Amino acid sequence: MLLSALKILIFFAIVLAVTLGAMQLSESGDGLTLVYGGTEYVLGPVQTMIAATVVVLLGWLVVRLLMLALAFVRFLMGDETAITRYFDRSRERKGYAALSEGMLAVASGEGRLAQDKAARAAKLLDNAQVTELLAAQAAEVAGDKAKAGEVYRRLLNDERTRFVGVRGLLRQKLAEGDTATALKLAEKAYALKPRHAEVQDTLLELQTRQGDWKGARAVLKDKRKQGQLPQDVHIRRDAVLALKEASDVLAEGNSISAREAAISASRASPDLVPAAVLAARSYIAQNDARNASRVLQKTWSVRPHPSIASTYAEIVPDEKPAARLRRFEDLMRQNPDHEETRLLRAELLLTAEDFPGARRALGDLAEKHPTVRSLSLLAAIERGEGGDDAVVRGILARALVASRGPQWVCDKCHNVMAEWSPVCDSCGGFDTLSWREPQTPVWGTMPGNGVEMLPLLVGAPAAPVPARRDAAADAEVVAPGTASLRPGMIGDEPDDPPPAAPKPAEKAPEKASGSDLPHVAPGMVPRESDYDDTGEPAMTVTDPEPEPEPEAPRPELLRPEPAHKPQIARQGDILPVRPDVEPLDDVPVAAKKR
Repeated sequence: MLLSALKILIFFAIVLAVTLGAMQLSESGDGLTLVYGGTEYVLGPVQTMIAATVVVLLGWLVVRLLMLALAFVRFLMGDETAITRYFDRSRERKGYAALSEGMLAVASGEGRLAQDKAARAAKLLDNAQVTELLAAQAAEVAGDKAKAGEVYRRLLNDERTRFVGVRGLLRQKLAEGDTATALKLAEKAYALKPRHAEVQDTLLELQTRQGDWKGARAVLKDKRKQGQLPQDVHIRRDAVLALKEASDVLAEGNSISAREAAISASRASPDLVPAAVLAARSYIAQNDARNASRVLQKTWSVRPHPSIASTYAEIVPDEKPAARLRRFEDLMRQNPDHEETRLLRAELLLTAEDFPGARRALGDLAEKHPTVRSLSLLAAIERGEGGDDAVVRGILARALVASRGPQWVCDKCHNVMAEWSPVCDSCGGFDTLSWREPQTPVWGTMPGNGVEMLPLLVGAPAAPVPARRDAAADAEVVAPGTASLRPGMIGDEPDDPPPAAPKPAEKAPEKASGSDLPHVAPGMVPRESDYDDTGEPAMTVTDPEPEPEPEAPRPELLRPEPAHKPQIARQGDILPVRPDVEPLDDVPVAAKKR
């Protein structure tokens, strides 16, 4: 501001001086006399002013010409001059124009054009960081991964662009599927910028894939400190990581560290069922039944699960059914109205052979929410009360097509997994599995030992189950007095089989022929036409009698002798479900069991 005022004052002073001089010359009336070479020149006032103006202009022009000559000499010598600045500004303007066009080409997916503009910008601009980054992005858009990797490696040499280079190489390795190298690059990028949210998430995902649970917990802790993760989410995810870390430590044989990690995970997230199970089993291994019961009861109050019930039974494995029912009252009291509690009570009463009590405990679950588990319990109760075989078969037939109930379902991709895991096998999502009923039935996911079906009545099978045995035969039960309910089975073979039982196994070798496997979809009951068997059919259709005489209940389901001449079933006939029918080549095995 002061400089501008000074310039204004100087301008007014010059104008004032010129005006005063002109007034003085006009008042005096004398002109300007110049003598040159013996010749006298007389100029009037106006001529004098014109001459002075011409002299000033000529002097200014001479000075500018001298300055231009000096600048040209300096330009030739390589010094910075106005000429160089002019050319530099022109080059810079063209370079930034090429850079802008290259960025637009990258955004629009024109890789070849973007590469050309990046090369032109690199020639015109003295800004290697920006032009190299544009060159790398243009190479990626054009599909030249090698060129992009080369540019990213050049960016590693400059400290200002090192993070950009590491991040670019990280994305390349992730696209190639090289998770081991990507994990190292993610750790390097995290060391350069620990507060970068994208790098944190990428590193956490890679660590969970590689099983680095300890490192993942450290990254999760940093995210919480930086305020990028809510506290409740941090507690839940840290509990999941602690549980998996405990499982790995337990597999290595360090039971003490595994027990501490499992207990810590269970305390942090009581609704995490696998953590409660692992913590309870660690207490059971230490003969600490009190703390094991406390952990399981706390989890049952938040999220009832069949694994909780089966682990609760492991606390006292050899107790009587009545004593187990009394002990389980403390567990069922935590969440009495839950569907899982009602199913558990029905199983306990069924084990104690209190069939009316089991029916009351089951209530209307089989009607309101029919699942394989509830219908299997209903069939067992019906058989235990001496119900008709046709009713039992009808219930088991409904169980074949019923929902399997709650399962471990991924909230992200809806994938169904047989066991809980912190990472989904399908989409790789972390902590996305929840115990709920899938939206669509999934027939391929079957529990390994039936714990999710009947945790107290069904255990690990003593021998491999035949592949052709249908679900109805697996769930078949017998009336009380003819079978003893043992842990792991629902109605075993009778203790004392009838001596007069027919032996169809003697004729089976002559009749069995053709293919042993039925041509049916998984989970469907095979029909006679589904077997390539040219011998006697496994099932015959007889004309029903008008009024069959009631027969006394038999202790074992046997194939009845047909009253009329059997008719061979043709393909397409609708046959009743017969869970007691098995392929003919399995009859000798059944005969040996009897």
